[in-house]
Amino acid sequence: MAGVLGAEEPGIGDADEITSATADLSRAGSGGAPALRTEFAFQLPRGYLDDDGVLHRSGVMRLATARDELLPLYDARVQENPAFTTVVLLSRVITELGTLSSVSASVVERMFASDVAFLQDLYRRINAEGHTHAAVVCPSCQHHFVVDISGGRLGES
Repeated sequence: MAGVLGAEEPGIGDADEITSATADLSRAGSGGAPALRTEFAFQLPRGYLDDDGVLHRSGVMRLATARDELLPLYDARVQENPAFTTVVLLSRVITELGTLSSVSASVVERMFASDVAFLQDLYRRINAEGHTHAAVVCPSCQHHFVVDISGGRLGES
């Protein structure tokens, strides 16, 4: 993420509003227990440009399973070059990207490096922390607020 207040940065809102809205949306059933969220929408910072010149920015990433993290280890491309693990893993957990019918390892390979870095960070956040929010502090006024790093434009949710 380049900068919190950049033009293409995620939507910004009041921390209490986001916490409250998230809690309201995640309640399920009469018991009010939080629903398990398994898919997270995102907007790529640059977007994937396909062979036909179509730009794909909106997508969905699902939570990873143990199988998702283990199977790349048996992939010949990963055995030859361990850095390829990221490519294989992301191709397994990205369920939608624009109008593409599927997201293969070759699609992830052809993404801009900034988009892959964004997806790696999103993967880490949703699988380790369970959400796409980050607490930040304004360096000028010290106001605390929360940003959604899933990649919408300013003001969008």
